[in-house]
Amino acid sequence: MTGVGENEAAMLAERFEEHRGRLRSVAYRMLGSLDEADDAVQEAWVRFSAAGADEVVNLGGWLTTIVSRVCLNTLRARAARPETLAGARVPDPVLSPAEGPTPEQEALLADSVGLALLVVLDTLTPAERVAFVLHDVFDFPFGEIAPMLGRTPEAARQLASRARHRVKAAGPREPDGAVAAQRAVVEAFFAAARAGDLTTLLELLDPDVVLRTDGFAGAPAALRGAETVSAAVLSGASPHAEFRPLLVNGAAGILVTLRGRPAALMAFTVAGGRITAVDGITDPHRVARLVREGAAG
Repeated sequence: MTGVGENEAAMLAERFEEHRGRLRSVAYRMLGSLDEADDAVQEAWVRFSAAGADEVVNLGGWLTTIVSRVCLNTLRARAARPETLAGARVPDPVLSPAEGPTPEQEALLADSVGLALLVVLDTLTPAERVAFVLHDVFDFPFGEIAPMLGRTPEAARQLASRARHRVKAAGPREPDGAVAAQRAVVEAFFAAARAGDLTTLLELLDPDVVLRTDGFAGAPAALRGAETVSAAVLSGASPHAEFRPLLVNGAAGILVTLRGRPAALMAFTVAGGRITAVDGITDPHRVARLVREGAAG
């Protein structure tokens, strides 16, 4: 491509890049996978570069519609061949150094999206998830969501409503805003675990705390209740474990290492000064990959 063609291609690329961050943010919330989110954005670019979209008035909305349809197809394909997991499907976390996320990570997490919420979103149907994410997170009107789903606006509204009720019932509460306050609770939690201090552990855990993991190597897949979680933490504590603070989706988290090797990632939801949810990835190969690919390594 030469002359005007090159100029047109450069202009298309420049227009697309203005929206890439938001598109990736939408796709990540819908899919819970960083690689699949990138694939969806790349597919949007392929379609955009082929169509040109010179006459499109609202380019951001047009591109979001494309990405949403790609994500919907991905979710439907995933539902048609469900994974056999020992525990919960814990989505890809966005890892950042303890001192703060990079600008790119901040853009990805611009609308708060804790790992606990992504775990719950994975339990929704594809249509529920798309309707909920587009309306409740990105303020898309149901009139624009409905054609993507092949539903009426009222049916799309009902899908989002069902999803909203399921999200609320699952209880991923809004975390305390200050990361320093979250980290203080998490550090106190690990200090109590090291000391075998059951009383302090119970004080730091919400009575209805939930602990979810991928169930790797026999790790408990899901536990609920402060006493149950405390007992599991105390029985599973290793004297060789070291705990490195980092941010998981912008909130306080911990990288667990054994003899210097990544062993587990733990994301904490801290609300009202207590831990209300712990979501863990205990497959060391996946943890090592996530740490390598993130900014925490």
